[in-house]
Amino acid sequence: MGQTAPVSAFLWITVVSLAAWCWLLLCQGFFWRTDVRLPRRREPEAWPSVCVVVPARDEAAVLPASLPSLLAQDYPGRAEVFLVDDGSTDGTGELARALAERHGGLPLTVGSPGEPPAGWTGKLWAVRHGIALARAREPEYLLLTDADIAHAPDSLRELVAAAHGGGFDVVSQMARLRVESRWERLVVPAFVYFFAQLYPFRWIGREGSRTAAAAGGCVLLRAGMAEKARIPDAIRHAVIDDVALARAVKGAGGRVWLGLADRVDSVRPYPRLHDLWRMVSRSAYAQLRHSPPLLLGTVAGLALVYLVPPVAVLAGVAAGSAPVAVAGALAWAVMAGTYLPMLRYYRQPLWLAPLLPYTAFLYLLMTVDSAVQHYRGRGAAWKGRTYARPDAVPDES
Repeated sequence: MGQTAPVSAFLWITVVSLAAWCWLLLCQGFFWRTDVRLPRRREPEAWPSVCVVVPARDEAAVLPASLPSLLAQDYPGRAEVFLVDDGSTDGTGELARALAERHGGLPLTVGSPGEPPAGWTGKLWAVRHGIALARAREPEYLLLTDADIAHAPDSLRELVAAAHGGGFDVVSQMARLRVESRWERLVVPAFVYFFAQLYPFRWIGREGSRTAAAAGGCVLLRAGMAEKARIPDAIRHAVIDDVALARAVKGAGGRVWLGLADRVDSVRPYPRLHDLWRMVSRSAYAQLRHSPPLLLGTVAGLALVYLVPPVAVLAGVAAGSAPVAVAGALAWAVMAGTYLPMLRYYRQPLWLAPLLPYTAFLYLLMTVDSAVQHYRGRGAAWKGRTYARPDAVPDES
């Protein structure tokens, strides 16, 4: 009799977890599907001019694999690349010039913005400088892309055709991240899976929907909308700048589209767990708006949705409670099933799907660590700069 009440209580918790997974499966924008790719393309009669802005801080290790792909874009209209060397100490600017001389292709301008003033993140200050340089060319579109992103030769052409054909002010593709090391295989597909769960791609592109997000590695932005939405000045303090950009555009009445990329790839390696941990924890608490109640709710939600099912299976078997074990197994099965499409997209073995609770637990710890670092005064970090508060002055570390 003494064990009946705890088992009964845990059964109800497990049933709630199963119900949550049924809701996520059917009612969260089918986030788990990976078929949201570039929308209908219609080539314009006259191809608009495009300026590509690449903020780069200490990127000499990845530029040889990424910058030549931008310079080699097969674009019928006028296009130019502006790489903004944001205080690099590894010769990023000089290497970019050397790569342009060696490979040719689109014209390249290398600029330097100086140190960001108070209230600006370093990356967005670099983007501002790049847009200012591009403005003299009066482009119709801006392609904001990170220094670690490699583009297929027709990438720019496809992005512009999608924006033109769909009437979008932002067309963004989530670059396929590198998955070569053991930890990358375990953590990276889940990163995209969790992002899609928070921001279902189908909702983002739906006219009238309030859901807004973009992927900072590849954002085609209509120049007129950039001025109307005051990009990047309106989001100058944002650590998660891509989501902030999409919200600013939607707030200004613009239309946003986000989907998975086919041939836009990140070449940045994250070989160790430590590298991935830093990538996630630097912005996880900012995602929660530095709110302790949101942090507690997130931890509780992750535990209920991802950790309860496998624990229920083990506890149900140990306690001899078939209902607990069955409910936990069903929830775990739905969870793993929703993860399979992302594993296929990343060409990873499907046996990783049942390990999603373990990966979710790692993300839970990363989120808590992000909050701990915030309250220790270290805040978010990017390329040697830290941002302790949304309005903080960047400090070199």
